[in-house]
Amino acid sequence: MGKKMKKEVETPAKDVFDPLTIESKKTGTVVLMLKSNEDEVLMKACEAIYRFADKCDDNKSILLELGVMEQLIKLINHEEKTVKRYACMAFGVMAGHPDVRRYLRKTDSITAAIQLLGDEDDVCNEFSSLFLSHMSTDFSSKLSIGKADGLEPLINLLASPDPDVQKNSVQAICNLVQDFQSRSAVRELGGIPLLLELLKSEYSVIQELALNTLCAVTQDGESRMVLREHEGLEQLVNFLGNKEYDDLHVHCLGVLSNCLEDTDSLDEVRSTGGLEKLLGFATEPGASPQVQAHTAHAIARASKNVENGKILHEQEVEKTLIAMSGSENDTVRIAACHAIATFADNLAAKDTFGKSEGIPLLIHLLTAENPLVREAATLALANLTLNNTNNCNEIVISTGVEQLLSSLQNSKEGIVVNAAACLINMSQDVVIRTDIFKKGIIASLTEPLKSSSPRVQSKIAQTVAAYVIGADSRAEMRAHGGLEPLIQLLLSNDNEVRRNASWAVLACSADPPTAAAIAKLGGLEILQQINDSEQRCSNYSIAAFEKLLDSNLPAKYSLTGRLAFHNIVSDGFYDSGQLRPNSKFYSLEELSKQEINQRRPILLVNCKVSDPVKSSQEESSEKGSRVGSKHSYSRRKKKDKEAQMREEAERLRAEREDAIYRPPVDYALQGYFDDVTKYIQPMSTMKEQIVALAQYVVEKMGGEIEHGKLMDFSWELHIAELKCDCKSNILPIGKIQKGVHYHRALLYKVLADKIGVPCSLVRGQYNRAWNEVMVAPTQEKGAPSYPPTKYIVDLIHECGTLIKMDSPEAVQYQSI
Repeated sequence: MGKKMKKEVETPAKDVFDPLTIESKKTGTVVLMLKSNEDEVLMKACEAIYRFADKCDDNKSILLELGVMEQLIKLINHEEKTVKRYACMAFGVMAGHPDVRRYLRKTDSITAAIQLLGDEDDVCNEFSSLFLSHMSTDFSSKLSIGKADGLEPLINLLASPDPDVQKNSVQAICNLVQDFQSRSAVRELGGIPLLLELLKSEYSVIQELALNTLCAVTQDGESRMVLREHEGLEQLVNFLGNKEYDDLHVHCLGVLSNCLEDTDSLDEVRSTGGLEKLLGFATEPGASPQVQAHTAHAIARASKNVENGKILHEQEVEKTLIAMSGSENDTVRIAACHAIATFADNLAAKDTFGKSEGIPLLIHLLTAENPLVREAATLALANLTLNNTNNCNEIVISTGVEQLLSSLQNSKEGIVVNAAACLINMSQDVVIRTDIFKKGIIASLTEPLKSSSPRVQSKIAQTVAAYVIGADSRAEMRAHGGLEPLIQLLLSNDNEVRRNASWAVLACSADPPTAAAIAKLGGLEILQQINDSEQRCSNYSIAAFEKLLDSNLPAKYSLTGRLAFHNIVSDGFYDSGQLRPNSKFYSLEELSKQEINQRRPILLVNCKVSDPVKSSQEESSEKGSRVGSKHSYSRRKKKDKEAQMREEAERLRAEREDAIYRPPVDYALQGYFDDVTKYIQPMSTMKEQIVALAQYVVEKMGGEIEHGKLMDFSWELHIAELKCDCKSNILPIGKIQKGVHYHRALLYKVLADKIGVPCSLVRGQYNRAWNEVMVAPTQEKGAPSYPPTKYIVDLIHECGTLIKMDSPEAVQYQSI
């Protein structure tokens, strides 16, 4: 064997730098290394940056300040695979910081990241998709991803065998589809089958993201159709039945809830037995409260469709909801009540709830501790009682009225509004309304009328309108102080509150005592101001104002200067003169406290109601002898005078003792009533009655006055003397024996209303007033012809003459 030769050591070249191993603990140094031209240096620097950034957000902030992102954007497309890989890793991790994302939005980094999707290196796919999942949380970045067509490569990556790639891609897609623009694109790009396939993943986070994405995508009807075509409904129902996925069942129900809105989807689920399974999952022992609640939500959404409601009713879904409402879990009870409220739109279902012990259970929930449960229960009851008398009766039988009245005092506005809506529904039945009234609903409405919530104010005012429809209820409204807050609601700036308050005032104004009380509280002035405004005025406010005036004729005549044919003057009416703009209308009691002054008197209509026994005795006497002797007449007149004086003294004494104003009784007017009823009412034609009544009024008011002689009539002195005698500005109309236009016109209206002769009372200027009547012209054979003609009755100059309206004579009579 030959001798071994020693190997010679090669001498390094003089112009080559020896390899140098660098260990650096300075972040800035590593960032500077990113500018190196050597692949190995770049690889190690990117790896170090990735590991440093992955530790915490503070490290990401430090790297951002050192300008690392500018270099990483350049390196993610590096030719060297290892450098590219680590650059992508650092790039994707850094995007998890909001400040980094804010910086990146100003760059072209999104386009660069999208170009990496589908790379042969799964690590690049993983971290570029991670980058996009981070960036897609910002709205502007979503737009950028969409413009750069980033959705399609992300959908393609859903089929990747790498679970990290799947997770990041579906996360990015899930973020993108939160905006509706991307939802249809997912369907068009074939994303739905891939998302359904992810439900089979071994990783729950991927399954959850897939379900959340499907939940957003299936809000579109066409997407739901695609899901059905790929047997997605059956897959979702089976997923729901798998106990291993208990924590994901809520998300699955979210997708099913969307799908079941379509009748085709619901019908398919029912035909395959899926609906029965779904209801079974929700009611089986040990079912998750969240699953039960979401099942109720799904039923509620599905039942909004009329056809779906029929399918659900055939499946006896009512039993499931009733069972859920009896749960011990508040979340489930709330969801069940909301579903019942929605499902109640189906008439058959509404009847079923009433016949299946559902209403007593809901009434029991009105006493629950959780106010949200009580609110949901009242909502369900309100919807179940809408146009359904049987369910209303069921509430009465189950002693639910008391609970509803108690709910009106609750501090939570939703409870009050729903309870009031239920009571409004029940008021449609007269028997039920009467029962509720007897249980004290008027007193229960007073406090919520004072609420500061417009919702409560509006609904309670509507409830008042529903229940204040009789004299007793209006008397209670006055007694419990409900009118004051109701009138205040007329001042609301909320249109609905003001409208419903006007409606309630309209209902309250149907009788004179309540109308007078409303006027005293300023209701007339407020309604007049509302009606003067085009923005605030409504049909309800106009109707309320007119009704209030029709029930308060003194106010109507004072404000409008006119009483129509149908306005019947009765006891308690008074003419206080024309009300000036922006002036307050005073009650008779308020006017009685004024000192005697030189102004026109307040004319009062208040005659004593006849004693039936006395009237019958007088009537029998008249049958025996129509005309008594002069001596007996004088004796009877003296006796009546003495009785009147005693009664007047008694009235004044009682008034002083209890400080309540009692208007004087007009005995003369009662005599006028007796006369016209006896002698004028029996006349054969309306025209004869009109003329005879005019002559009677003129006789009682001082006779005819020649044209131009009105100033010589000295009626003002007579009025002044009466004021002194009565010690008041208020004069009974029957005491006036010298009257002019406005005295005679009022007396004529009072007597005409008494005997049923239709006439109006109109006020003019300068003490002018007149009566208008309708008279049909008489044909040759004596039969009246139509239409009738309107005339003014002359009560001053030529008594009983009918002056045709709009004629020169009429104009002369109406003015000075």
